[in-house]
Amino acid sequence: MSRLSDDLRELYRELILDHARNPRHFGCIEGATHSAEGINPLCGDKLRMYFRVDENGRIEDARFEGSGCAISVASASLLTDTVIGQTTERALAYFAAMVRRLASRGEPAESEAGLDLGKLEALEGVKEFPTRVKCATLAWHALDSALNGRGSTVSTE
Repeated sequence: MSRLSDDLRELYRELILDHARNPRHFGCIEGATHSAEGINPLCGDKLRMYFRVDENGRIEDARFEGSGCAISVASASLLTDTVIGQTTERALAYFAAMVRRLASRGEPAESEAGLDLGKLEALEGVKEFPTRVKCATLAWHALDSALNGRGSTVSTE
């Protein structure tokens, strides 16, 4: 195993644990313009994502509440960190990129051009544990549902 792989695994572990233990943007948004719930029935993760979007389509605030495993909480925390200040179109581009990357082992898609995934790349470490991919994508599917006006409960099953 290469040193780089070991370093990436350590980064993944540290970042996931940090965001799981100290989630950013935890809590609800009173007067949220968009929200949706995500449920992973196999492991019991249950998250509600909240977004306040301005009249120009820019996400002013993003928060989440609920409970789940370390991976689902860390993913929701990283999601909120990433989308605050972004347009809804850009946030949905992050959704597509993350779901595609976590579900496959392929190269980044052309549609990801211009997206700086930054810390989100650490979530790719979850691919080594296929049963946990649903945990990592739960918040992202709730983001998609909320921003596309469905506002429904999404499930990983």
